[in-house]
Amino acid sequence: MVTSVPRLVIAAPSSGSGKTTVATGLMAALTARGLAVSPHKAGPDYIDPGYHALATGRVGRNLDAYLCGPELVAPLFAHGARGCDIAVVEGVMGLYDGAAGEGELASTAQVAKLLRAPVVLVVDASSQSRSVAALVHGFVSWDPEVRVGGVILNKVASERHEGLLREALDSVGVPVLGVLRRAAPVETPSRHLGLVPVAERGALAVEAVAAMAAQVGGGCDLAALVALARSAGPLAGAGWDAGEALVSPPPPPLPSPTLGSARAGGPPSSPGALPPDPRPALDGPRPHTPDGPADAGRTVRVAVAGGAAFTFSYAEHAELLAAAGAEVVVFDPLRDEELPEGTAGLVIGGGFPEVYAAELSANEALREAVGDLALGGAPVAAECAGLLYLCRELDGLPMCGVLDASARMSERLTLGYRDAVAVSDSALARAGTRMRGHEFHRTVVEPVAGDEPAWGMRAPERRVEGFVQRGVHASYLHTHWASEPGVARRFVERCRTS
Repeated sequence: MVTSVPRLVIAAPSSGSGKTTVATGLMAALTARGLAVSPHKAGPDYIDPGYHALATGRVGRNLDAYLCGPELVAPLFAHGARGCDIAVVEGVMGLYDGAAGEGELASTAQVAKLLRAPVVLVVDASSQSRSVAALVHGFVSWDPEVRVGGVILNKVASERHEGLLREALDSVGVPVLGVLRRAAPVETPSRHLGLVPVAERGALAVEAVAAMAAQVGGGCDLAALVALARSAGPLAGAGWDAGEALVSPPPPPLPSPTLGSARAGGPPSSPGALPPDPRPALDGPRPHTPDGPADAGRTVRVAVAGGAAFTFSYAEHAELLAAAGAEVVVFDPLRDEELPEGTAGLVIGGGFPEVYAAELSANEALREAVGDLALGGAPVAAECAGLLYLCRELDGLPMCGVLDASARMSERLTLGYRDAVAVSDSALARAGTRMRGHEFHRTVVEPVAGDEPAWGMRAPERRVEGFVQRGVHASYLHTHWASEPGVARRFVERCRTS
């Protein structure tokens, strides 16, 4: 099977250059012109895909070569882009920035190469004129496998400034596909973990996306951008499918030459290079969770936390749960006073419970329902915000009390990719299961791990973290279940038998 959906990657020399404005505005502008636009985000970020979904009316999906492996980037893209007229991928950080110490792994450049997609470079031109040519030339020539097909100049002061920039770029041979004037920024407020999510902003988020669409539609050559997207090469292979993923072995890793040239950093370092450790499970083989075909047993109801406090989720998780035999029902811990009737398992993802701690604490009826479900042995999977919600208290306010742990805000940002192994058997994974994930929080939980920890971190430092007790698996680690579909199958089976 071949995927031929036209596609673009929106990248930049660094964060703060205007990628989100351009990518989201382009998605919305093309959607307004009648195109079915598939929105994607390179990297693990949960917040930008919310704005992408608002711009396109379709689920925003992540493409992360660290979390899922380079071999799944194209299949996951094809899954999301199925039936669309065009796809827009927003990059992460600077074009060539990826996982620390891993070369080009998880960079925007690597995603562009895996998708055979042209790149549009968004350049903040506010403090330069002729130097823009040197900057763009460097990004164009650094890795010849990355095709930079055009530039969008952002924060341009005047017509004269634009003229200087265009004259300088003539020598580079990269067309200018858009010019955005320096103006009052679109209202996209931020706080301690980045942009405020769409779910918290309501009508203001709709206005912000409309403003981005107006900026991009008025300042960019949309016809030229669509033409560039149509120059993307065909992608061989079938799109990812949740049902097939549950019964098929994972795709083999791509050969290392595909991961990048030596100059771009080359393939990631071997896990075998880690120093010895007294915990053999951290360096053991990678058993998958579980073995065998998906059970075609009875349908069970899995409640998934949503609403403004719990907005972090990858769409593939719900798809895998459904394929494994779950009826997925979303509930809002800020508003709902009871769990959905017949709940057999609970998934509480990431978000901002620290912002809504008072409201969550005030919903005593739901806190008790969650506690009763967990104490009764039902499977509960909690990541980051979910971990905080299950604690005894958060910033001094009572939470669900499932875990004998206390959570509080911290000045320190914990951020980065993690290479982890399951230390304890749980409703999600067998001990020894290897997964990659990421952490992103400004909170602290004390103690950091229970008597039966959830994960042993292999990199960047060795430590244990999280809690496994009864059916509960709670941790700061965000994972992408497409990389290990067996966790969804195991979770649903535990819902059937608990």
